Amino acid sequence: MNLLTVKQLTKSYLEGKTAINNLSFELNKGECLGLVGESGCGKSSLARCLLRIEPINSGSIYFKNEAIEQLNDRQLQPYRKKIQIVFQNPSAALNPKLKIKDSLVDPYNQYSKELKLSHFSYSSKESFVKQLLEAVELPPELANQYPHELSGGQRQRITIARAISIEPELIVLDEPTASLDVISQGAVLKLLTKLRETLNLSYLFISHDLAAVSQISQRIMVMKDGKLIDQFHGDQLFAEERHPYTKELISIF
Repeated sequence: MNLLTVKQLTKSYLEGKTAINNLSFELNKGECLGLVGESGCGKSSLARCLLRIEPINSGSIYFKNEAIEQLNDRQLQPYRKKIQIVFQNPSAALNPKLKIKDSLVDPYNQYSKELKLSHFSYSSKESFVKQLLEAVELPPELANQYPHELSGGQRQRITIARAISIEPELIVLDEPTASLDVISQGAVLKLLTKLRETLNLSYLFISHDLAAVSQISQRIMVMKDGKLIDQFHGDQLFAEERHPYTKELISIF
């Protein structure tokens, strides 16, 4: 089943730069679809457009066969809880004035009237937070700490816990391991794979790191100068027919 379908999406900015150029792809339910490309190729612009943080110039975005590219803020509310994002910098994503437990329950508080949780239960704030911390393999005592008291890897796990707290169907992962050391990167990638399988999630995994993308993704797309120039299943990464730019990326990872 196609969860997300993008057709001929184009995004340009006022200064004339075309960040996304006639881009089309499909993301299947339960899949991790990787998107790789160098900085400035349009990856993060795509993420913002998919979440309707930024408007598009032309094209279509379908979520579960429903067009969402023209919906207003009120009409988008049902989709906000179904599509979440994890950003590159967890420090910027977390409110430094809030304890971890308060950051974790914030999405639930926003959507509690519309939520029907199947993997987590909300009998109390404390139990809900404990379940989320366990899901991302963090100790419960972190609930009463502030973001600055945690390591970078722990903070990113908290942003992942917050993203899964309302049980979305799709998570856009925008360079989620870029700010982490090699050991933390590997641990977070394993965690993401585990969560996808246990919570029946779908991912769009965006990164400049082909090694990370190939480790976690079933299919991979390669983006350059706003265009998709290569698409393939993960086991075809080293195939002879790969685009020269893809082969260049392979040579440096």
